[in-house]
Amino acid sequence: MTRPQPIAPQPGQESVWDYPRPPRLETSTELVEVVLGGVVVARTQQSWRVLETSHPPTYYLPREAFEPGVLRDAAGSTWCEWKGQAAYFDLVAAGVVAPSAAWTYPAPTTGFETIAGAVAVMPGAVDRCTVDGEVVEPQPGGFYGGWITSKVVGPFKGTPGTRGW
Repeated sequence: MTRPQPIAPQPGQESVWDYPRPPRLETSTELVEVVLGGVVVARTQQSWRVLETSHPPTYYLPREAFEPGVLRDAAGSTWCEWKGQAAYFDLVAAGVVAPSAAWTYPAPTTGFETIAGAVAVMPGAVDRCTVDGEVVEPQPGGFYGGWITSKVVGPFKGTPGTRGW
């Protein structure tokens, strides 16, 4: 396994290698938007970021940040060693369906109770996600839901060869 060489953050940046494991939950007042089918389907300045070593932040938005009818229950669930059992949603807008593009923890484990019912979105499954107007780059690999902006540096888990990080 190749050991990652963390990129040194510049002023105003964070390194994902300074994030803790187990992950930390923090509030955010950044303007977060999710666009699907050319429509803003979620917008808030009250969200939470989950920060975990080697991962870009995953943003959790209050359910009320989503437009009515956008979230549709989807089949399946997954288990996170830190947050517990996740349930999934399809995102639906303007005739476009993004299957299982969002998830929630209805009853998260100790330390993550604050995000119970909050919804995270896979940025690669929608038209775009933005943070304070900056378009997010999805975390590589298609499995993790991290949001990469110019404020965070890696390298990031998710690319080939990073499984053991």
